[in-house]
Amino acid sequence: MEEIEKEKITALHSQLLVTTIFHPMEYAKVLIQLGYEPLPPRRSTTLFGRPAMILPNVFQYIKFIKASDGYFGCYRGLSARILGLIASSQLSCKVINVCGIDLPEISDPPNIITDDEPKLEDYVKMGRRDMIMHTASVVVSYPFHVVSVRMMASFIGKEEDYNTLLGTIVSIYKDDGILGFFHGLIPKLLGDLTCIAVTGVLAYYVNKYFVKTKDLRYYTVPILTFITSTLTYPLVVVSTCMAVAGSSLKAGNPPAMPKYTSWQACWRDLLRNKQHKRGSSLIFRYYIAPIAAMQ
Repeated sequence: MEEIEKEKITALHSQLLVTTIFHPMEYAKVLIQLGYEPLPPRRSTTLFGRPAMILPNVFQYIKFIKASDGYFGCYRGLSARILGLIASSQLSCKVINVCGIDLPEISDPPNIITDDEPKLEDYVKMGRRDMIMHTASVVVSYPFHVVSVRMMASFIGKEEDYNTLLGTIVSIYKDDGILGFFHGLIPKLLGDLTCIAVTGVLAYYVNKYFVKTKDLRYYTVPILTFITSTLTYPLVVVSTCMAVAGSSLKAGNPPAMPKYTSWQACWRDLLRNKQHKRGSSLIFRYYIAPIAAMQ
């Protein structure tokens, strides 16, 4: 546990740097996930030459935000994201200790030290460890995630109450109480834990039957994680929408967003309108008209 905690603290500096540098892109991505499209689509073609309506890419989106709020406006919500990273780094292991959970000692990923046959029990241990650690990390940092998302979402309706970190915290508490800081947590955890579990199972079989050298096994888990995360991405969109749904923000109420009674209702609505992959592509963004708009 102590080694894991030291590793998380060591990685924190690089995470903070990367988060700060790429925050404008994350900001634009959150607004896209919420379905906010302030710039009209234009006529273009797909990669296969078919006619299509294409939406502005993430860099054009960021340019629009900058034109509206200035350079520093592109970093709306960054303070909450940084606090979330710090909370995750400093508190995750402590929460696990307080709960009395023992994490299995296992190399990450297994079977890279030797060329021995992969053992299923090693991958089960790795999956259990990663799921426990990720759950603790998400739970302690999620309130800051909701704060960050609502700060960014306030760009849509220009709500002044959400301009500052403290103001946003007060507004969330007024809107929904303590539970408001955990809106969208279930689909977030469901997607992440599914990704971890499926990745672990696939990594075992890939390393057992296809990858025979220890050097290549090191890359199996990262590659499979990327592939699996694309399949669970719609739950990320649902989580982002539920983080603002029903709040005092314009972005979380009609006509910007339907009134969702649950995250399952949000999932069904996004799936029905083919909006469940919003933000998955930040460069080639093709316009899909909502069903309601076509009726």
